[in-house]
Amino acid sequence: MTLREPQDGAVGVGVIGAGVISAQYLGNLTTFPDLEVRFVADIDLDRAKARAEEFGVPGSGTVEQLLADDGIEIVVNLTLPSVHAEVDLQILAAGKHVWSEKPIATNAEDARRVLDAAEAAGLRVAVAPDTVLGAGLQTAFRAIAEGRIGAPQTATTMVLNPGPDRWHPAPEFLFQAGGGPLLDLGPYYLSTLITVFGPVRRVSAVGSIARPERTVESGPRAGTTFEVTVPTHSALLIEFEGGTSAQATFSFQSALPRSGFFEITGTDGAIVLPDPNMFEGESTLWTTESWKGVTGHDQPEPQPIEAVGPTNGRGLGVLELARAIAAGVPERASGALAAHVLDVMLAAAEASETGTTVAVTSTVTAPEPLPADWNPTERTLE
Repeated sequence: MTLREPQDGAVGVGVIGAGVISAQYLGNLTTFPDLEVRFVADIDLDRAKARAEEFGVPGSGTVEQLLADDGIEIVVNLTLPSVHAEVDLQILAAGKHVWSEKPIATNAEDARRVLDAAEAAGLRVAVAPDTVLGAGLQTAFRAIAEGRIGAPQTATTMVLNPGPDRWHPAPEFLFQAGGGPLLDLGPYYLSTLITVFGPVRRVSAVGSIARPERTVESGPRAGTTFEVTVPTHSALLIEFEGGTSAQATFSFQSALPRSGFFEITGTDGAIVLPDPNMFEGESTLWTTESWKGVTGHDQPEPQPIEAVGPTNGRGLGVLELARAIAAGVPERASGALAAHVLDVMLAAAEASETGTTVAVTSTVTAPEPLPADWNPTERTLE
């Protein structure tokens, strides 16, 4: 099935999964001139149709219909984590590139199958989070690359909250295999850490489950109880291949929320990054130079770094993938990065269960920062 050829050189895009997160993706993807969203697929055909109509997408229906559209080059996989790999393999078998929501898979074997299938077919796999491409983090990455804190040495980061059972209408998958704060929130923070420090060598971790049963608190299923089968609190000590280190805490069991705490210390200064789960936000810089002349218990004034770049939101990674394919260069939110992040999370889960330090056997090359003038709203593909 072919609806029509993509217009004006735009890359044809299809979306599988018309759930909650699809509105954020479609709200952005349909505004980028280099992309043309052609089809929304879902097992619930009415939901797919409604979402397509909401955002002016011309086609909707089944996954099979989407994959049969010759005008679609990139497919956005917004299904549940437990089937990410299965759906990615279907997409690749149809000869299309993949953008997948995080994580790339729930086990290392499935992640490797996806990457191997893509390589054999000459196709690309890119994976969320694309918050790392937003103005907030990219501005911080450029400041670090420019040497404004010297060589990065250590990091401390955390995200704590009571849990998504408070607001998500169907939160069970976030508390069971493939979920938990480690796999749900970890990709934002670990992708950021690896972009700055490079690949991880080994991990130690502890975890806990404060409440083995939770209750859905919002939506039509409010009052429904469900079992918690994965840790709802994970604390990691990470060593990178270069000998640097980081501490990271992810929790769904804190009544005191702490979102986006992210501090990196270097040989010549320290920088506080914006929330890795967001696309915007300024950074704050302190340098050893700024301490000169400061006496007693006084502290120097921090230097704010205003974010420069795109703040559009989810979907930036799909656009960056399309432009990277056209230019014949590597995409930044790559499947290889996502697979390494998954390996780190799985190593942390194993370390927590066994009380040992677990080596991470994969590696990856950290992506370069985006140019400050990278603009999603201009047409670059003819």
